[in-house]
Amino acid sequence: MDAIKGFLIETGEATRFGMQFFRELFHPPFEFREFLRQCYVLGNKSIFLVMITGFIMGVVLTLQTRPTMLEFGAEAFMPAMIGISIVREIGPVITALICAGKIGSSIGAELGSMKVTEQIDAMEVSGTNPFRYLVVTRILAVTLMLPLLVIAADVIALFGSFLMENIKGQVSFTLFFTKVFEVLEFGDLIPSIVKSFFFGYAIGLVGCYKGYTSSKGTAGVGRAANAAVVAASLLLFILDFAAVLITDIFYEL
Repeated sequence: MDAIKGFLIETGEATRFGMQFFRELFHPPFEFREFLRQCYVLGNKSIFLVMITGFIMGVVLTLQTRPTMLEFGAEAFMPAMIGISIVREIGPVITALICAGKIGSSIGAELGSMKVTEQIDAMEVSGTNPFRYLVVTRILAVTLMLPLLVIAADVIALFGSFLMENIKGQVSFTLFFTKVFEVLEFGDLIPSIVKSFFFGYAIGLVGCYKGYTSSKGTAGVGRAANAAVVAASLLLFILDFAAVLITDIFYEL
């Protein structure tokens, strides 16, 4: 019972934290310079890891799927299947999980260390709104950057898949991407991008909440970073499950 009670209290506090984000977001002044800096730190500095992950994802998915497709004589459907799999589901989810590990932990550790060293208290004393400066800018930056990272990962994953198809089956660049875009529709891309915004918001919210409310002491910083990754990853799966259900209902209509 204590565990359930603690979980419900934590959920309520995180929800209140998220509602405060929306209140502060539309309350001037907006920290635009800090927002741009966070876009660079959280987005640009994550692009290399995301692209490497996307390339490996495309290569591995092709190598694992190709023998089965050959066995059933469906080799011609490889580009279409890979394209739909990456764009609809694998690209957004894997990219979000990578960012939950990198971005979520870094935000949790950064804000946690600021809490420990009383920098947040100092900002309050100096008249600066620490929530607006630290939390709003980071959550908004992750929310806007993650869809761009997902698009980059999708492109690189498809390119990695093409390389394997070209090596294994002598498939040309033009033929591969013609087959991919023959089956992909806006109905595949739009839900993927839309849920990426929610993924980014979840990662930023959890990371900021765990860091901003971390306990005093160096151990609290480590717990905040670890809890941010675990909670954000779990929340991503829940959001993805909800997004798949909604998309499925939409297609049935």
